[in-house]
Amino acid sequence: MKIRLTSIYVDDQRAALDFYTNVLGFTVHHDIPLGDSFWLTVVSPEDQDGPQLLLEPSDHPAVRPYREALANDGIPLAQFAVDDVAAEHDRLVGLGVTFTQAPTDIGSAVVAVFDDTCGNLVQLITEKRDTRAGD
Repeated sequence: MKIRLTSIYVDDQRAALDFYTNVLGFTVHHDIPLGDSFWLTVVSPEDQDGPQLLLEPSDHPAVRPYREALANDGIPLAQFAVDDVAAEHDRLVGLGVTFTQAPTDIGSAVVAVFDDTCGNLVQLITEKRDTRAGD
């Protein structure tokens, strides 16, 4: 079993596509019109055949209270792995991204949290090799 697709709710699919590709650096995998919306997925340029992130319209009535509750509690809706959280934090701040949590060493990893401008908090993580089981 493999994770092939996961989704993140976004307020505006085109604005999200711009942010996720031009700021975060993902690449478009699918961009298929579906009525007023799109089947819009992005992937890591480092893993084109890896898991896809669906930029899912947030128009379902359950989405707003769900995302608001997570944001109010500071809980990220997604987590992305990077080689160096501090370097990625600096790169993204330079592009105008707002962080709600600066790079923080939590023992087994370094994490940071940013606002994706699409209604979500997203966590960046760099796991420390010497603390992961099996490494």
